Amino acid sequence: QVQLVESGGGLVLAGGSLRLSCAASGRVVSINIMGWHRQAPGKQRELVAVMTGGGRTNYADPVKGRFTISRDNAKNTVSLQMNRLKPEDTAVYYCNAEGLLDYTGIYYSSGDYWGKGTLVTVSS
Repeated sequence: QVQLVESGGGLVLAGGSLRLSCAASGRVVSINIMGWHRQAPGKQRELVAVMTGGGRTNYADPVKGRFTISRDNAKNTVSLQMNRLKPEDTAVYYCNAEGLLDYTGIYYSSGDYWGKGTLVTVSS
């Protein structure tokens, strides 16, 4: 059974840094897109940064120049380095894997998965 497990959230002062990590467990064969979304209180979930298996990235405008996404295809992990954090970055951050191909032991299955989320709080 595939699971995405995030780590690295916490409380930080404005201007500080945090690093989020996410690992996909299970019999993962490949993952098309991995990345991060976030949901602030009272707001819809939004894309933060994603990366394809080939290394293409897409960042939301508010985080460009401050956040950096990285990925290890061999380990099925994705990380998000967040620098110069602002109070408006406060949210629950979710790891996402699109087009994840896994082997159940009997057949191959493809799907999209989400982690349970990790809270990032930036105080002013």
